[in-house]
Amino acid sequence: MLVVEKRERGMVDFGHNGAVATLRDIIIDSRHPASLARFWAAILDDYEIAPYDEAELERLRGEGIDSPEDDPTVALVPGSGGPRIWFQLVPESKVVKNRVHLDIDGDHEPILALGATVSAEHDHWLTLLDPEGNEFCVFPLNTD
Repeated sequence: MLVVEKRERGMVDFGHNGAVATLRDIIIDSRHPASLARFWAAILDDYEIAPYDEAELERLRGEGIDSPEDDPTVALVPGSGGPRIWFQLVPESKVVKNRVHLDIDGDHEPILALGATVSAEHDHWLTLLDPEGNEFCVFPLNTD
């Protein structure tokens, strides 16, 4: 049984350190999931595109999809810890600013070389756009 008790002003204790959920996955809408997944796999440390085994390829073929390149849902999996990142096919292109974005630490130059573009420069970070126009922020690696 879940025990709920009130804490200070608006805080609720659900009986397990106050947490009520665990982050499972991050989903990013995309016009072409496979290519966007490759972009993010190239820039994120310890992430790779989930491998396709024969059972998964057979499942795709059963849906009329002959190649992983046309998979409507492509996953990046972390090597150790962290959530999976899914890229899912949507019919529309991005129109307005993202309400949620990723912040990453890294060197922006290789990211630009992979197809990102600069959206805004700030004092301590850059806002970039991935190849489909999704905003994300890059903070330089600590150089001391």
